[in-house]
Amino acid sequence: MRIGINALYLIPGGVGGTEIYLRRLIEALERTAPQHEFIVFTNQETGPLGLQSVLLPVRASFRPARLLYEQLLLPGQLRRHHIDVLLNPGFTAPAFPGVPQATVFHDLQHKRHPEYFRWFDLPFWNFFLWLSVRRSRRLISVSEATRADLLQFYGVDSTVVEHGVEPEFFELARRREDGGYLLCASTTHPHKNHSLLLRAFAKLLAGQPGARLVLTGVRGFSAQRVEQEAASLGLGDSLAMKGWIPREELHELFRRARGFVYPSSFEGFGMPVLEAMAAGLPVACSDIEPLRSLTGGHALLFPPGNEDGLLNALRLLWRKEAPAGGAAHAARFTWERAAAATLSVLDSMR
Repeated sequence: MRIGINALYLIPGGVGGTEIYLRRLIEALERTAPQHEFIVFTNQETGPLGLQSVLLPVRASFRPARLLYEQLLLPGQLRRHHIDVLLNPGFTAPAFPGVPQATVFHDLQHKRHPEYFRWFDLPFWNFFLWLSVRRSRRLISVSEATRADLLQFYGVDSTVVEHGVEPEFFELARRREDGGYLLCASTTHPHKNHSLLLRAFAKLLAGQPGARLVLTGVRGFSAQRVEQEAASLGLGDSLAMKGWIPREELHELFRRARGFVYPSSFEGFGMPVLEAMAAGLPVACSDIEPLRSLTGGHALLFPPGNEDGLLNALRLLWRKEAPAGGAAHAARFTWERAAAATLSVLDSMR
């Protein structure tokens, strides 16, 4: 079977966890299913991706052009390359692909929290994701929480295929050091609650002058407000904001972190939490789905948006009074498992 993968949405360093998802999934599909051919349709920013890629003359950073190319010209590429089924791993799908297609939904934030979207972006999300639901033969959701949202807002069911975790994180657990900082890896979008985290950290710092916090992740819509908050709180050298960094550097930050904190109030999956557990870190995160199920009792949970609860979690992490032990639980999340489940969906459409 010749399987097309629509990677036109990918902006390296610009789409957060969905980039890691796509890269690791392609690797696992090619590694575990050599009986199939995987042809990745990619854009100018990304360049070649996977063993067989088709570089198309469109840039994902200009979203209107990318969406138009996806709708009008990608179907012709599918015919030209004799694609049997198409996987759309990034929410959007062509209306008339000419082949059966499955589309992955990472979350339904545009329905659950439309207030987090810019006014000129929201119509695109509403229309093109509705179109994906209506024109895809099968849908894939990354968690039971996202599956429930698809049922609630669109009245359609989906197959849950959870993310994997890179083996490198489990190796970090055997080489851990205490670098004297807490870590939060998360895009600076409003629902990630970085400002809340900084306010709670400032209170921790008042009682623990040596405390340090490291933030890393894509610079999102609330980045400027978070930077202003950091300046107003006078956190100085106690705070490091790294932005999006290479995976090797990120692995090193996980290896030496004292603990991991994730105060998000909305998630589709929560990959960084899983990575932190795999690395053997004590984890504190918001008590929301899917994080509650994802952590399986191996994390400190605090009410979302609750500064006192977050502060208490930070204190426990800093004092090394928060238990680790989530690596064994995280070990069941593999990219091979994700690839097999994805391939099962694609096989069902033939």
